[in-house]
Amino acid sequence: MIRNRFIPLLLLGALLSGCSVNQTIKRADKKYEIGEYYKAASIYKSAYSRVSATKERQKKAYVAYRMGECYSLVNENNKAEMALKNATRYKYSDTTAYLLYAEVLRKNKKPQEAIKNYEVYLAAHPKSEVALAGKESSVQAIEWLKNPTRYKVKKVDAFVSKRTESSPSFPAGDSTTVYFASTRLEKGEKRKNSKITGIPTHNIYMSRQNSAGVWDNIEAVEGEINTVDDEGSPSFSADGKTMFFTRCRYVKGETHGAEIYTSKRNGGKWGKPVKIELSKDSSISFAHPTVSSDGRILYFVSDMKGGFGGKDIWFSVKNGEKWGAPQNAGSKINTAGDEMFPFLRHDTLLYFSSNGLPGFGGLDIFCATLSADGQWKDVRNMMYPINSNMDDFGISFVEGAESGMFTSNRDDRKAYDRIYSFVLPPVVFNIAGKVTSTSGEPLPDAIIRIVGNDGTNLKIHAKKDGTFSYPLNKNVKYVMLGNCRGYLNQKDAVRTDSLDDSHTFNINLSLASVSKPVGLDNIFFEFGKATLTKESDKSLDKLVKLLNDNPNITIEIGAHTDRVGSAEGNLRLSGERAESVVNYLIKKGIEAERLTAKGYGKTTPVVVDAKLAKQYSFLHDGQVLDDGSLDQMNAEQQEIANQINRRTEFRVLKTTYKMY
Repeated sequence: MIRNRFIPLLLLGALLSGCSVNQTIKRADKKYEIGEYYKAASIYKSAYSRVSATKERQKKAYVAYRMGECYSLVNENNKAEMALKNATRYKYSDTTAYLLYAEVLRKNKKPQEAIKNYEVYLAAHPKSEVALAGKESSVQAIEWLKNPTRYKVKKVDAFVSKRTESSPSFPAGDSTTVYFASTRLEKGEKRKNSKITGIPTHNIYMSRQNSAGVWDNIEAVEGEINTVDDEGSPSFSADGKTMFFTRCRYVKGETHGAEIYTSKRNGGKWGKPVKIELSKDSSISFAHPTVSSDGRILYFVSDMKGGFGGKDIWFSVKNGEKWGAPQNAGSKINTAGDEMFPFLRHDTLLYFSSNGLPGFGGLDIFCATLSADGQWKDVRNMMYPINSNMDDFGISFVEGAESGMFTSNRDDRKAYDRIYSFVLPPVVFNIAGKVTSTSGEPLPDAIIRIVGNDGTNLKIHAKKDGTFSYPLNKNVKYVMLGNCRGYLNQKDAVRTDSLDDSHTFNINLSLASVSKPVGLDNIFFEFGKATLTKESDKSLDKLVKLLNDNPNITIEIGAHTDRVGSAEGNLRLSGERAESVVNYLIKKGIEAERLTAKGYGKTTPVVVDAKLAKQYSFLHDGQVLDDGSLDQMNAEQQEIANQINRRTEFRVLKTTYKMY
């Protein structure tokens, strides 16, 4: 009976606890609604452990989902993954949890798990563009990584701080000066942490390259541009004298959208910023400005109504001193996801980031082309290594160059934004090789003639070691002819018209002597017969090419056997084999009068040269592989010597065929 006195107190405690949890969730919801995601995540986390998984399953799933969404928005993706895993585990009623979970898994390099969750979401929303694009991206990501573009990407270490850096921009396209946003703190400076991101608010900084090409003298932009609020996404007019930037004002308890400001440079300093009025509704965000070269068209990001979902890219046309009503940039660019950080280049190319188009994960950088009718088309992903599985955004080009900088939070333990440089190296073609005799000696007196269908017609000399090199032009077909006194010509061809990447053609020319027999490698006959095997075609086709490259020569085909068998039988067999080779060449279009067949049997054993002596340690230069020499060898060595003696050769008889 005494215990029953405590029951009302226990019930009261439970009621108060439930009330307290509900109040905590409401407080977190309020922070979420006004965009204080970092703070909201912390409050949701404190509420999550106090919600019963058995009695309040949906409430627990809701808190887990909101916590995961907040962590995702501030790029704490590992925490987001765990929270969203719990949301789906408790079967949160809103299937968007599966979509967001899939997106986070894709960022965390788990494409197979991402695909499963995209499929769950697509079962309920089969036409979701974001889910379809995300699933496609997860499937293709592995292949994309295997086929990178030619861009070279590198983190700009000079800008790395203990905080974040983002949205680099070059005033007037100047490659030696860059502006960017950062949450870094100057020595002795104190700034409150943003309740949206949990880190100090952004200020705009600048840096210049010194005479050695190193970025230094990083300093906050002077004047009234930087405040206690967030400033970022700087961009410039074509002459570099007007800065456009984003400011996010924070007023406790109120919802304020981002705003676009301009500042003009006067007397070496930036003047007082002026807000661009695009709407009377202060809750709508306008951010990430970029302007056309004539200053009349402003592109920006907004979450205003009338878009395709999420944040869209819009534009406004200037009329006098006022900016016109915002117009959506269209469905080719904008999706149900977020499109942000536009950068206008040459007025005809629009670079931007999206998480709604097929990409690697998070925000990817895309490029669209302006058509003649004023519509954006041909949207393409900038691919790896510009894009990664994390957020890639805020790209900016140096004027007149295929280089610049962008922002990414890849490869950073805290997923902080960092600035990366990029450059597209020029496509370069070269030819390089070596001219040698067929026995391997370099021919320093060789000349290589290069003829191209672009009018190229030149001669280059081999170096002392027989090597040569020369740069080639794009979109050209080349023919090269190697020649040297006392040797036959050799011709080769390369073409650069079908190549997109830099390439060096390695062309080694092996010239046959006019005065010495030249061995034909890999000529095979059926055992004890004169029938050529299919394996001989490749070598014989090279001989066909040599005869075509040297149309003024006649040759003798000589076939040799080893010492096994009778002299008469070997002589007959070798003669038949030589005839087989001649017949092959005739079938390939070589005139019969240029060819002579002769069988030598075993009458002409090989005289070992330096190349053979180097290949076989039991042989020496000048050694004749006759009966007396072979009798001094063991059985294994004799077999090798017999193989060497079994050969097919050619030698030049005349170099004046049809020269009259």
